[in-house]
Amino acid sequence: MQRLKSVGMILALAAPMAGAAQSGVNVELDNRPALTLSAAKQIAEAAEAEAVRNGWRVAIAIVDDAGRLLYFQRMDDIANASVDVAMAKARHAVNYRRDTRFHQDLLEKGNHVVLALPDAMPLEGGLQLSAGGRLVGGIGVSGVQSSQDGEIAKAGADLLAK
Repeated sequence: MQRLKSVGMILALAAPMAGAAQSGVNVELDNRPALTLSAAKQIAEAAEAEAVRNGWRVAIAIVDDAGRLLYFQRMDDIANASVDVAMAKARHAVNYRRDTRFHQDLLEKGNHVVLALPDAMPLEGGLQLSAGGRLVGGIGVSGVQSSQDGEIAKAGADLLAK
């Protein structure tokens, strides 16, 4: 009997919402670009080409706009830690809507509170990926000096700017 009351309450609560939709209330949904697997692979390829051109070996992570891993590649003979660092840099760029260099700069100026940010990776090499002025994901690179990681990530991110 209790379960029937719960179902009845759910239906009663849903009825006004259904009526609103039928009465002509216009619900506007946001159309936004989304990062596809194909695009993520192309971004990673552009980043890898920059790494190869410089003789650098790195891990490259591409995440979607929710910070979830979409694509990952690891070049031969890199440190194991570079895998996790690359993914963390990509997530940081999306979750904080800032390139990781922003927080690295704050840290270098003595703002140690940056270290307390949840799941932060304040090292250069994580960039936001944008399309049509909207955040669609992030790229994280790790394996060489952070400024070099940043160069590689930029080569990937620049692919969307074209």
